Amino acid sequence: MSTRRDFLAVASTSFFAATRLRYVSSTAAPKAIGPYSQAVKAGNVLYASGQIALDPATGNLVAGDFTAQARRVFENLKAVLAEAGADFRNVVKATVYLADLTNFQTLNSIYTEFFGESKPARSTIGVAALPRGAAVEIDLIAVL
Repeated sequence: MSTRRDFLAVASTSFFAATRLRYVSSTAAPKAIGPYSQAVKAGNVLYASGQIALDPATGNLVAGDFTAQARRVFENLKAVLAEAGADFRNVVKATVYLADLTNFQTLNSIYTEFFGESKPARSTIGVAALPRGAAVEIDLIAVL
């Protein structure tokens, strides 16, 4: 290899050839509402797309308050994780998007119900709006 560019071209080609991507889709979670996958498995890492509180059966946002929406989001994520052979104990990073940060403590209570003693790294971000008027969206990274 005569140049750094040649080396990088070979190295990146080798990496991507060795890392096969597998798209994960669960019928127990809502279909993606855009051009993306519910999750992608790259090697032993699972990247779960953000879930909002869509009912998998109807594709509509669930009725009810923040608690109802948050529980639906976690159930959707649970289904995607299960489809990949994982559960919340495999999660190493969660990113939470809240349309109203006053729901932070309520989220923490529900979060603890699903994660139990597992405490992955987490970011919580207040946002102006979420798709379909959702109150919460969460994406995950898990190691399988």
